[in-house]
Amino acid sequence: MHYTLLTLYGQRDLSRASKTLWLFVPSFSLQHEHRNRLSICNKICYAIGGAPYQITGSALGFFLQLYLLDVAQLDPFYASIILFVGRAWDAVTDPTVGFLISRSPWTRFGRMMPWILLSTPLAVTSYFLVWYIPPFEDGKVIWYIFFYCIFQTLQTCFHVPYSALTMFITSEQKERDSATGYRMTVEVLGSLLGTAIQGQIVGMAHAPCLPGPGEIVADPTNYSAFVSQNESDHSISLQHTKTAYMIASAVICSVYILCAVVLFCGVREHEATGIGSKPMPFLQGIKMVMGYGPYAKLVTGFLFTSLAFMLLEGNFALFCTSTLGFRNNFQNILLVIMLSATLAIPFWQWFLTRFGKKTAAFVGSMSAIPFVILVVCVKSNLIIIYVVSCASGVAVAAAFLLPWSMLPDVVDDFQVQNPNSTGHEAIFYSFYVFFTKFASGISLGVSTLSLDFAGYITSGCSQPEEVDLTLKLLVSAVPVVLIFIGLGILYTYPIDEERRQGNRKILQKMRDEEDSETDSTEVAEMI
Repeated sequence: MHYTLLTLYGQRDLSRASKTLWLFVPSFSLQHEHRNRLSICNKICYAIGGAPYQITGSALGFFLQLYLLDVAQLDPFYASIILFVGRAWDAVTDPTVGFLISRSPWTRFGRMMPWILLSTPLAVTSYFLVWYIPPFEDGKVIWYIFFYCIFQTLQTCFHVPYSALTMFITSEQKERDSATGYRMTVEVLGSLLGTAIQGQIVGMAHAPCLPGPGEIVADPTNYSAFVSQNESDHSISLQHTKTAYMIASAVICSVYILCAVVLFCGVREHEATGIGSKPMPFLQGIKMVMGYGPYAKLVTGFLFTSLAFMLLEGNFALFCTSTLGFRNNFQNILLVIMLSATLAIPFWQWFLTRFGKKTAAFVGSMSAIPFVILVVCVKSNLIIIYVVSCASGVAVAAAFLLPWSMLPDVVDDFQVQNPNSTGHEAIFYSFYVFFTKFASGISLGVSTLSLDFAGYITSGCSQPEEVDLTLKLLVSAVPVVLIFIGLGILYTYPIDEERRQGNRKILQKMRDEEDSETDSTEVAEMI
């Protein structure tokens, strides 16, 4: 447009042309603003990319412990080793992948997208093999550890760049918050979908349980008759359960691939712009990020609150089947929790916009406490459990949304305090995921080991009182304590709404100055 304007004026009145040309300079700002706006389609496609992590995560979180104990029929000690090693390895891979991403060259698809695209086919293959029982006994533990670790590594290659992609789809804070709201809605919906697929398919193929010690002592002759009558039926039903787990994993793998394709086709990654021209060295980046007060307080606070919800997630299926006696209904109870969480995401998005993110974090975490206490205090009443599950889902939604909504604020605050540093986004996100996953590994390993010490009976229709007491502690008392510790740390988190809005204005001014310099250079070149 500028070149045409100069041609029309020619050499007759260059000064007049220059004056007219500058009338078009504001259009660069409008174009910049337009570039940073995301359409609803872009936000939906971006949000869909978060579903695979949550779909597989909910299936593994709710069902892997139950699968290893009752279907693969591993000793609880070995199951605890598998769960801990897999999650701990997953945690270690996060900073490693974050480092590799920060050193990845920019391609025509971006820096994050190639990682997401290339890791997908290998991730779904390893995920399927996690739910496959090998035709040998001696190497079962090695099989599950190997493929669980491989899947977690490949899932990290998907999720870390996807998480950091938040900072590269737009530079506008408001647009990022809106995209994060879409993302959290879809992620909770992904958890719902994972729970529904895994729970409904597997729930229709239960392996029969075995009488507990009390039942054997009470009626040993009935126990012998039970074993002789159901020996053949047990093997058939167990095979049906194994097949059901593989069908469920195949369906989840298909959804995983579809979501990755939608993300790749529907989202454009923009190269980051900033005052600094070179990304900070990785070790220096770790030192600066980990020593940054607001980040340390945010991560530590959410580490404890997330650990509380992880304990609930990892043990709730066993709690429903063993302690409450809802062996045939547990998948529906989990479905109610995730459905309620999905519907509550828009409410929390409105709440944090109206009252602030820090306030939302407190209210959301505290809202879970009455229900995790109530669930162990009432007797086994299915209606009450459904009501409690529905209410608990509201708190689960807050636990999903708030950490990922507040992390970009810390990144922005760091950018304001360190305007010459670039390339730190992946470090922020990867180390948050690192601590969360490591805590998850510890929680699952310790909880499963605790069940072993309490005398958990594989496939038992009932469990010893010690197991029931352990499960009640794991889904109620311990999460409550962890939530209070986490909120105590979050109380000292310094980025309130006033500071957040101030950072937004400072960063916008920095970008406007940078765009103004770029526009001036382009105009000078045109003239």
